[in-house]
Amino acid sequence: MRSPPDVGVVVVAAGRGVRAGGGVAKQFREVGGVPVLLRALRPFLAHPAVGRVVVVLAEEVVAAPPEWLAAVAADRLVLVAGGQERMDSVERGLAALDDSAAVVLVHDGARPFVAAETVDRVIAVARGGRGAVAAVPVADTLKAGRADSGSGDVTIERTVPRDGLWRAQTPQGFPVAMLRASLAAARAAGRVVTDDASAVEAAGGTVVLVPDLTSNLKVTAPEDFLLAEAIARGVR
Repeated sequence: MRSPPDVGVVVVAAGRGVRAGGGVAKQFREVGGVPVLLRALRPFLAHPAVGRVVVVLAEEVVAAPPEWLAAVAADRLVLVAGGQERMDSVERGLAALDDSAAVVLVHDGARPFVAAETVDRVIAVARGGRGAVAAVPVADTLKAGRADSGSGDVTIERTVPRDGLWRAQTPQGFPVAMLRASLAAARAAGRVVTDDASAVEAAGGTVVLVPDLTSNLKVTAPEDFLLAEAIARGVR
């Protein structure tokens, strides 16, 4: 018999997405004819271990969601209003999970192509009592630069070794109690965190890097939509 779902998901999509252009928040723009946010939700809604999925949105969107999102929202999908900072939004999402959630995954609503295998790996680590971050090794050469106040030019100061460096993506997964306690500790210390794993790290928790795919991109700039359209067409 299948075990009862023990994974809750918080999808953060409360941003305005203005950098992406197009006159519409990036999470609501279509890629291959499907809204970015809907693509981001599908792998979690289809996963047998996932119970409730909480989508954190701007307050005005919660009040009047797009028709396609209102149609998806049911017992398993809950819409909540986000806060001023991402950390506020994640905490509000956590508060909306039901009591059956032992593990929580936090995912960016602007990442439309997370693979089911990545979700499985993150869940497995979090079920073992540790944090997990989907990530890819840094492949580019890294340069540290200094801006010239007069010319505006940025001068290279040094090359940064990339060995051991990874680019954090989402989902990030944790035991629910671990993430709640870590965010509470950060708030008590007056720290605002933009990455959930950093809160867990600061609280002394162990976080594991889970190898991910570069196709799990976060659409942020206009050119990201060109890549996203290519991925949606099956081009790798």
